[in-house]
Amino acid sequence: MMANMDTSWVGQPAAKLFGDAIGRPVTVLNDADAAAVAEMRFGAGRGVKGTVLVLTLGTGIGSALFVDGVLVPNLELGHIEIRGKDAERRASAGARERHGLSFKEWAPVLDEYLDRIDQLIWPDLIILGGGVSKRSEKFVPLLSVRPPVVAAALRNEAGIVGAAVRARMLESAARPPRVTSATRATPARRRTPAGSAP
Repeated sequence: MMANMDTSWVGQPAAKLFGDAIGRPVTVLNDADAAAVAEMRFGAGRGVKGTVLVLTLGTGIGSALFVDGVLVPNLELGHIEIRGKDAERRASAGARERHGLSFKEWAPVLDEYLDRIDQLIWPDLIILGGGVSKRSEKFVPLLSVRPPVVAAALRNEAGIVGAAVRARMLESAARPPRVTSATRATPARRRTPAGSAP
């Protein structure tokens, strides 16, 4: 399923198109994946083993999954159906604002969504990011879903940090290895027979 993107992009090699346009290597990942990369490297998921789900709560719901430290790319869990409606139309931070819900009123709606995700994935940890994460103390303590739920340590900046991490990884992979005096091959010495003068 493709959401929040023009259909003309379906199947397009975005990294190549952008790379050709600017003459530099480009990597492309969605915003939730970028946020998750940052949280797993520097934030709330650092050092956590097992299955970690990162959800970005904003206008919609972005989702990213790490299993034993490896990203499962392009996961889309914001559009599962709950009570006949698209989940992000009910449980996103944008939906809370549109419906004029207090955090106390929104928490059970978010909890229902998280519980459905728990049934599907059984994560060891759920990290909630997006702009609303800076007010996590108003709703995270009200959640009762099985796995631990924490706010993103990098808050709404996680996506920017994650994109920078991925760009750095691409740059490092593209750069030829540095040759130092320690790694230069030394010429083989000519062996002399035993007992003869060098």
